[in-house]
Amino acid sequence: MPYKVLVIPGDGIGPEVVEAALYVINATARKYGVELELKTAEAGDVALRKYGVPMPPETLSLADAADAIFKGPIGESAYDVTSFFRMRYLLYANIRPVKSLPGATAIKEIDCVFVRENVEDVYVGAEYRVGDVAIALKVITAQGTRRVARVARRYAEMRRRKVTIVHKANVLRVVDGLFRDVAMEELRGLEVEQVYVDAAAMELVRDPLRFDVVLTTNQYGDILTDLAAQVAGGIGLAPSANIGDSKAMFEPVHGAAFDIAGRGIANPIATILSAAMMFEWMGREDAASAIRRAVVESLKRGIKTPDVGGNSKTIEVGKYIAALTEAQ
Repeated sequence: MPYKVLVIPGDGIGPEVVEAALYVINATARKYGVELELKTAEAGDVALRKYGVPMPPETLSLADAADAIFKGPIGESAYDVTSFFRMRYLLYANIRPVKSLPGATAIKEIDCVFVRENVEDVYVGAEYRVGDVAIALKVITAQGTRRVARVARRYAEMRRRKVTIVHKANVLRVVDGLFRDVAMEELRGLEVEQVYVDAAAMELVRDPLRFDVVLTTNQYGDILTDLAAQVAGGIGLAPSANIGDSKAMFEPVHGAAFDIAGRGIANPIATILSAAMMFEWMGREDAASAIRRAVVESLKRGIKTPDVGGNSKTIEVGKYIAALTEAQ
């Protein structure tokens, strides 16, 4: 049975980076005999302009039927698409590997994996305004913490068996205290350290190699992974996976970057590496590794976009990495 994948190009630079990634996805599927059934649908700002809603019913129907969603960045309606999918399919673990790559100038060497809780915290959208007072509820549950901590354990057992729990329990004693305590319980037997979120931001710049697997809450993970991506050489290199028990969504960490849309200079590597994570989720580590090797080789040979010191166009990079992947 083929894997059913819904492709959502997204907004801004989304269609460009997704098109480049599709060259790689199709080449990899051919090379490694992975059966894929790809369908494309619109969602986000482009759909809002065209249909009056950011999530057309047809798109939602295709998403419900898919095994995985592969999407580009969404613009102003991101909450109505990205967060909606995360909540609807309970994609509770956001996996964001951050690694400095040859051929991309990093601030410092870094190699870690962020495991970010993905459906709780202030991102549940429980916001209220009463007169001149605005209130947002931060929701942390033991169940939600437990399941994402188990994902962090799995990654740690494949790596150095070390997990850093990032929280702010010295101030948010109840909500962050619960996250810390439940995570500590689930991670027994591993090397575990705790770091406050402000100190973690500092340490990611000062000594990023101290981190291996980082487990944190939704909002802290959102912020820290952008910082870590810049340490690694730029957010255009940062992939992510949103994982649930039966469905997953793959997307670049970066946004829609409307200021450079249509110029053909957007970096597709984050999206391409997200495709590698998709093949890995499908159980095809061979295909995922081939993509990652091809990305490194492309960077080494200077076939890269201007943000990482090259002069190649978005689609050129995608086609080149696709050719390298298929030639292995």
